[in-house]
Amino acid sequence: MIASNLDMAQLLPIFLPLVWAAILALAVFLYVLLGGYDLGLGVLFPIAPSDRDRDAMMASVSPFWDGNETWLVLGGGGLLAAFPLAYATMLPALYIPIFLMLMGLILRGVAFEFRFKSSTYRWGWDLAFAGGSIVAALMQGVIIGAFVRGFTVENNQFAGGPFDWLSPFSIVTAVAVLSGYVLLSAGWLIMKPTRHCANGPMALRATRLIAVAVFIVAFSVWTPLLHPEIADRWFSPGNMVMFSPVPLLTAAAVIGLWRGIAKRQRFAPFLWGILIFMLCYTGLAVSLFPYIIPPDITIWEAAAAPKSQLFMLYGAIPLLPIILGYTAYSYYVLWDATEHDTYH
Repeated sequence: MIASNLDMAQLLPIFLPLVWAAILALAVFLYVLLGGYDLGLGVLFPIAPSDRDRDAMMASVSPFWDGNETWLVLGGGGLLAAFPLAYATMLPALYIPIFLMLMGLILRGVAFEFRFKSSTYRWGWDLAFAGGSIVAALMQGVIIGAFVRGFTVENNQFAGGPFDWLSPFSIVTAVAVLSGYVLLSAGWLIMKPTRHCANGPMALRATRLIAVAVFIVAFSVWTPLLHPEIADRWFSPGNMVMFSPVPLLTAAAVIGLWRGIAKRQRFAPFLWGILIFMLCYTGLAVSLFPYIIPPDITIWEAAAAPKSQLFMLYGAIPLLPIILGYTAYSYYVLWDATEHDTYH
């Protein structure tokens, strides 16, 4: 029994950071995925041909959009609780883009609620919704780019300047994320056809797919150039074979999406878009693991005390299925209702 307790005490500091890294990775991915098509809708908003089209676009996401923020809260709160060193290092490095992202989310949230109640100034709320969506999407891309590029760390503290997050790589990543969100949103609008906007200019076009494919290639080439250890991981002979399914499946997903567009399929574009996001996210995880602050701090170095992580896990274990359950239930139950609303 004593030996068993000793083994458990030795395993927890290794096992718990992996569990919490997986939970946070899931939360971030689901927010990017579920919030992505929602933010992309705002980007497409200005090119909608009429106010009725914009009403239909908003009605298609109105039951879902606020619930998607649950995953953002879980990701941010979980990072603070499970990896306080990473939180304390990243936050000073990303104060400005995080602040701008939150302001964009607040602006689009207010505009979402008030545009239906305003007639005289609806055009202003439309601009606020589009502007908030674009700013939030771009800042999320900047944050991802800055995270992949890495931070200047000394003595486990951020030692860079307030604008270190701004670089050519983070700018390209921001535009790439924005393009991906537009792709998801256009697929969503095809999957949720409405009487007014199913065949309008916001429908999915091949040019958007080409843009996303170009950004995937650029990101895949640029990332190994930033970190030699990432290049070694991907291009060593043994790993090339082991990791080859990720780029091969990504190429297959792009081709599948292209065929879905060409054949004017209803569900395929959105589903293929989800798979592309999932594969890109997997490739990023393969590139950066086990670093939570590239390229200096691993998940084990940044982890909270095992007792703290274990205590939080007791709450996360029942909470995660509940969140996943009501998210899935809301999409299942409200699907037909939103289709009815968008048609009428």
